[in-house]
Amino acid sequence: MDDVGGRPIKQILEGLDAASEEEFASLSKLLQEFTDIPTIDKAWTFKSETEGGSSAMFLISQPDLLSNKMRKSILSSHILQKSNNSVSFHWAPFPIEMTGVSAVVPSPSGSKLLVIRNSEGDSPTHFEIWDQSQVKKEFAIPRSIHGSVYSDGWFEGISWKLDETVIAYVAEEPDSPKPTFSSFGYKKESTADKEFGSWKGQGDWEEDWGETYAGKRQPALFVIDICCGEVRAVTGVGRDLSVGQVVWAPSVEDQQYLVFVGWPSTRKFGVKYCSNRPCALYAVKAPSFISEASATSQDGKFLVFLSAKSAVDSGAHLATDSLHKIEWPSDGNLGPFLKIIDVVPVVMCPEDGCFPGLYCSKFLDKPWLSDGHTMVLSSVWGSTQIILSVDVLSGQVSRISPNNSDFSWDVLALDGDNIIATCSSPVDIPEIKYGSRVEKISVDAKWSWQDVVTPSTKCSERVLSSLGSLQFDIIKIPVRGHSENLPKGASKPFEAICVSPKCKKPELHYPLIVILHGGPHDVSVSSFTKSSAFLASLGFGLLIVNYRGSLGFGEEALQSLPGKVGSQDVDDVLTAIDHAIDKGLADPSKIAVVGISHGGFLTTHLIGQAPDKFAAAAARNPVCNFALMVGTSDIPDWCFFEVYGSEGKSIFTESSSAENLALFHSKSPISHVSKVKTPTLFLLGARDLRVPIYDGIQYARALKENGVETKVIMFPNDVHAIKRPQSDFESFLTIGAWFKKYCR
Repeated sequence: MDDVGGRPIKQILEGLDAASEEEFASLSKLLQEFTDIPTIDKAWTFKSETEGGSSAMFLISQPDLLSNKMRKSILSSHILQKSNNSVSFHWAPFPIEMTGVSAVVPSPSGSKLLVIRNSEGDSPTHFEIWDQSQVKKEFAIPRSIHGSVYSDGWFEGISWKLDETVIAYVAEEPDSPKPTFSSFGYKKESTADKEFGSWKGQGDWEEDWGETYAGKRQPALFVIDICCGEVRAVTGVGRDLSVGQVVWAPSVEDQQYLVFVGWPSTRKFGVKYCSNRPCALYAVKAPSFISEASATSQDGKFLVFLSAKSAVDSGAHLATDSLHKIEWPSDGNLGPFLKIIDVVPVVMCPEDGCFPGLYCSKFLDKPWLSDGHTMVLSSVWGSTQIILSVDVLSGQVSRISPNNSDFSWDVLALDGDNIIATCSSPVDIPEIKYGSRVEKISVDAKWSWQDVVTPSTKCSERVLSSLGSLQFDIIKIPVRGHSENLPKGASKPFEAICVSPKCKKPELHYPLIVILHGGPHDVSVSSFTKSSAFLASLGFGLLIVNYRGSLGFGEEALQSLPGKVGSQDVDDVLTAIDHAIDKGLADPSKIAVVGISHGGFLTTHLIGQAPDKFAAAAARNPVCNFALMVGTSDIPDWCFFEVYGSEGKSIFTESSSAENLALFHSKSPISHVSKVKTPTLFLLGARDLRVPIYDGIQYARALKENGVETKVIMFPNDVHAIKRPQSDFESFLTIGAWFKKYCR
């Protein structure tokens, strides 16, 4: 029957009564307030003409739920050094929104700013060169020259030449020719443009780099002359290499080289979150019109680079990094072999409280202190992110962020010999800190840190009040019943981050959410996460477990997990939960668990192996069946490595045998699905190439078949991370409501 009066018919969400819908609405308002908190993504500093000062530019992002995009803006500040060694930031009154901007890269002197705008479809990519007042140059690069510029944080490389006349960058190679057909059949001669009366065929299928790279053309190297806008492809690099992370080498005797990382393009396994893909450093001469994460030293005497050799050699998708340098030849003669000098080796088993090794995904654009051989970077140390200095001459490593802080610290930029960083915790939103050396540059130099008041870190009073009632701690959990055959590093306690109310009543036990990271070789650090803070604000305690196999604890602990997934990691999580219960941190009848990817693998394993322990569960793009995933994922080799352990790399095959599939099934959560009783929520991204949706759907259907309360939400345009603003919002809103329903 039509609504004759023209008034909209009030709809109640399926499965919700009026009271539940009211609570759902209340939760959504609170989550909105958490979602609105801005994030500081990056910063740059510039010398100021004003004596004793400098300026800084911060890139800030904030979800725009209505447009379903991230809103990017730039906020500027003048930094004034005072006579008493304190510092003050004088902020611009308003941020400036950067609509449609893909990348922002200041020139070495700070006098110019490159703004890149990638367009959709067949539209050209736009390069803008700004000075301090206006756009000085603008160039539109058609797709016949190249496609979108890579700004993905992996292949991405945008590098100004020191004289600021030329920029090197990585972009999609131009589209390959496609066969053209008309009503008369195949056309022998055709153009790249669309022609009336004809149509383009598909041509040969070409493999891409998997998750988040679907439809992307191979990354290739280009340079642009910013005076005239001429673009040239860099020759001497074959299509057998995918290139990235380009930087300019020092100019020697009129010879100018570009240094870049190259990945063989023969078989493209998924590269996102996977540093185990073989690659190497290459140098190529830059085009003649010129009048691995890496960084040339301040004086240009050496090239410093991070190596993921531990990951490549073992097969682990992420592992402990090492740091190396190459002394750049002063005569410009590169030769076939340059000596590689180890700076920071892989740490196998750190002593208690000592440096656990490097876990660093990138360098700053300008990481060097004024001595020219000390670099500053962020790394993981146990369950915290910290700031380190590394002397690349001596190899000595020093912790710069406070030793007594369990907060996580991330370096944003250097301001001369000072540091601009962010500091946060699971219950404290990020704040800007300004670090200054108390002594001259040395490995043992002491640093003092000042708070910086910034308009970008404000949030609502309700959020502040909620966070103010919480506390966090990092707890060490002894390994339970470990074998004598375990290496020393794998026998040491692992860690969990515990969030709880400040004023706990002894007679009350609070519901607990166990949060599990993916990977499995990843880590949850003690930084602020909007989604976790939102869940804690609902009255839940949080137990964020860094089971053995996580980053940040040395290579022996990390390599102890492959071959034991579904057992060692499951046991660690159960041990952590029992530890929390014994400490009075949780009501054993009100425990929920949530995880993404391998965290979803653990979630679905736990509810099958410990069917009476959990009141509710939520799995985001979970691995539920290795036997299904191995034939559909962009990383089938990952299945072999995690199931078989160290031998998995050598026995990997594209055509799994019946024996392979049988072992895969036995190691998977699907093998325990008949025992599950726990109400389970699934959140799936339909465009996930890492763990395709059939994994989660098969498990969810099996639960429904067995009469288990099951809910599935499918996000049609999301990939593995489910990070589009609307999807992220609905995910955690639904998780919060689901857990409150079953953990009252």
